[in-house]
Amino acid sequence: MDASQALRDAENALRDLISVTLESSFGQDWISKCGVTAERIDKWKQRKAEEIKRQDGITAEERILYYSDFYDLAVILKKHWNLFSAVFGDWRRIEIYLDDLGQLRNSDAHRRELLPHQARLAEGVAGEIRTRIIRYRSKMETAQDCFPRIECVRDNLGHIWTPQSATSSGGNLFTNTILRSGDVLNLIVTASDPLGEALQYQFALQHLRQGKWQDSHEYTYTIAESDIGKNFSVNISVRSLRPYHAHTSWDDNVDFFYDVLPTKK
Repeated sequence: MDASQALRDAENALRDLISVTLESSFGQDWISKCGVTAERIDKWKQRKAEEIKRQDGITAEERILYYSDFYDLAVILKKHWNLFSAVFGDWRRIEIYLDDLGQLRNSDAHRRELLPHQARLAEGVAGEIRTRIIRYRSKMETAQDCFPRIECVRDNLGHIWTPQSATSSGGNLFTNTILRSGDVLNLIVTASDPLGEALQYQFALQHLRQGKWQDSHEYTYTIAESDIGKNFSVNISVRSLRPYHAHTSWDDNVDFFYDVLPTKK
């Protein structure tokens, strides 16, 4: 990889990081809140329009941040450093890196050939920037960042399961509660999807291998005589509408257990 390519790769990595981070924090209108002036954003839009016209039918880059100047990126990072400090650490050090890259990029953009020591500096600093971004993403991109998860399940009898619950055992909650035929059991699930998409819920009773998937996060069931026995279970599962899941056909689940006795006579 030559120095010019290293500079471009580092710059684009910064643009991608900024886009994803600010959209996650501020929504689709993040450009207006990115920290640069309206005049600068108008300049980006003008460049984009000119590029689309110049391409003459060929698909041009749609992301508006790709029409910004390199120093615009430094302004955005500093403005929202609370969102980026976990990636880069100390601002003073990254500021020096960005200043070095900015000067080297200007030389490259004006087709002034970099001297050998400048080329090595460009490759070294650009590599350090990209390495920090990659390390950060590798730490953040876990299974929990890809799949929905259950945050809380509660029933109408006062039992609550959470991942941190002291009374829970993994994905199981043994309620130590006696139910009788005719009792009404109501369960409500709170779950979240890291991509913000819709979820489906399944409530499978002990005597059913699989329940029906539904859009509602609430389920009501009247205990029947056929449910009599120890450790009557309700399996609560969630899944996204995506074609892949954490566990074959579901993403997360919890089991509630009750003891069911005959109705008193």
